[in-house]
Amino acid sequence: MRRPLSIDKAKAAALFVDLQEEHRQDARYLVAGFDTLIANVRKLQEVARAGGVPVLHSAYVLDGSMRARRPLYPVKPDGTPAFSERGSPLSEICPEVGPVGGEPVLIKSEASAFGDGRLAELLHKAGVEWLFIAGVWTEACIDATVKHAVDGGFRVILVKDACSSATSAMHKTAILNIANRLYGGAVTDTNGACRLLLGERIEAWQVVGSVPLRFTFQNADELYRQL
Repeated sequence: MRRPLSIDKAKAAALFVDLQEEHRQDARYLVAGFDTLIANVRKLQEVARAGGVPVLHSAYVLDGSMRARRPLYPVKPDGTPAFSERGSPLSEICPEVGPVGGEPVLIKSEASAFGDGRLAELLHKAGVEWLFIAGVWTEACIDATVKHAVDGGFRVILVKDACSSATSAMHKTAILNIANRLYGGAVTDTNGACRLLLGERIEAWQVVGSVPLRFTFQNADELYRQL
């Protein structure tokens, strides 16, 4: 349900997940509405940086060792990863939303940005309680990162229109699934997230109970709109 929300931005950070060139250049991995997503991410980053809120980035990158650890993952004929390959220009973070002034970049080879423990350590050292999360793909790396963050005791602000996936349907149903278990956090849009980062109070969707969003093919779009 929608309830009033404000945060202590001195205890906030913003994490931008896997905003890499392959999602707008590689026909196999295009993300729906990627240009709009990038524009929304830029707004969030500008507000966060102006307010002194730490900005962090992650990138999903695979190398040859992936095949030994994950033998069922797709590979090219030469045995190298079929996507997100180390050294490929397509694996680079899009420059307009990339790191500025030494902002941390966590290179990962699994869905969650928390996988190897470095991110949690950085956030705890900075005294972070509220973590804004945006990026791709919603049902994969965003889902895994959010759930890992919640399990670690961080309150997540999920910025729904600064995330996306291959299709609108994949994205919206993933947001609904995450929202059902977003304990201690909230779902909002870019405008709401920017207002929170500016120290304002907003109305934001916050989970009450367990799995309140029982969506169907027919009502998923409307429930997403109401978040």
